Amino acid sequence: MKRIAALTMVRNDSFYLEKWVSYYGAQFGRENLYIFFDGTDQVAAPFCAGTNVRFHERVESQVARADKIRIEFLSSEAAKLFASGYDLVVGVDVDEFIVVDPRLGIGLGEYLSSARIRTSLSALGLDFGQKLGEEGDIRSDMPFLRQRHYAQIGTRYTKASVLAAPCRWGSGFHRVKGHNFHIGKDLYLMHFGYFDMKRLSDRLSDSDRLSQGWEKHMKKRSRTIRYVTRFRARPFDTWVRFARVCQSIVRPPYALNKPAMFELRIVVRIPDRFADVV
Repeated sequence: MKRIAALTMVRNDSFYLEKWVSYYGAQFGRENLYIFFDGTDQVAAPFCAGTNVRFHERVESQVARADKIRIEFLSSEAAKLFASGYDLVVGVDVDEFIVVDPRLGIGLGEYLSSARIRTSLSALGLDFGQKLGEEGDIRSDMPFLRQRHYAQIGTRYTKASVLAAPCRWGSGFHRVKGHNFHIGKDLYLMHFGYFDMKRLSDRLSDSDRLSQGWEKHMKKRSRTIRYVTRFRARPFDTWVRFARVCQSIVRPPYALNKPAMFELRIVVRIPDRFADVV
C-alpha cells in the first residue's frame, strides 16, 4: 500500500468535518489526515484527535480571491507532504468524499495504491441535492447516502483531487496547472455541500459567510436541489459511463485542462449498493 495523505481547509463547519475525519480516517488512517483551520480563532473539536491539526491566519477576502490564496497555501503544504515521504496527496473540500464503487470490494487506499497515476487523478463528480417532497432534513447520525439518493453529474466536481507529485492546484482543486486530467474508472467525488435546503438556508443567514460574498455563490449552487426535485432521474451505471467518456474528451475553450459535458443536466439515482459508504 502506498502512503497517502488527505488534506483540507475548513472554517466553522464541524458538521462536515466530523464526517470528513471519520471517512478519510477509515480510508487512510487518522494520522495521515491534515486539517488546516482558516483562522486562529477556530477550535479543533474532540473528534479531530489523532489527526494533524494546524491553525492558519484567516484569509480575509472575497470568495474568489480567498479561494486562490487558500489553494496556493494548500498546494505548498501538499509539496511538503511529498517531501516528507508521502506517495500520494488527496486534496478535497470538507464536504467532498472520494468514493470507490462498492462493487469492486476495495477501499479508497487500495484503489489509489494500485492505480497508475502520473501526475493527478480525478474522480467523476456527483453533486448531491435534496429531492423535495421525498427526502427530509439531513441527519448527522445516519449515513448521508441512506438519506440522499439523487445527484447531478457535474463537471464542476470532477476535480484533480489526487496528486502523485508536487503541483499547483487551481482554485477549489478543480484542475492542476500545466497538466491534463485523467478520470478514474469506478471512482466518484461526491459533493454534499448543497444537499439540504434547511442547511442551505442556515448558511444564508451566516454573517461570517455573507461578509465574504458567499450569498450569490450559495444561491447559485442551490440549483442542484431544484434539478434533482424536478428532473427525471436516469439510470446510474449507463449515464456515469457516458459522462466519464464525454468529460474525458470534451473541454471548455477557456480551460483545456478542465472537463466539459455540453452543459447537459443529467440527474441520476444512486444505487443502493452505495448506501453505507458515506
